[in-house]
Amino acid sequence: MVAAQDMRKTGVGTELVATAARGARAANCEWLHVDFEEHLRPFYFDACGFRPTDAGLIALR
Repeated sequence: MVAAQDMRKTGVGTELVATAARGARAANCEWLHVDFEEHLRPFYFDACGFRPTDAGLIALR
């Protein structure tokens, strides 16, 4: 997901992530994972509440 350029810094991106998190919780998911470019770290960690983990991934395709 990406917020339109003119909607950035309005809270819409944070609300999109919060909506995804609520949906994941409602579906009984245990984890919500995001990949992001380094310059977006403050958005995901500070604004959205994500935290770094030691989770590993394997590409299946």
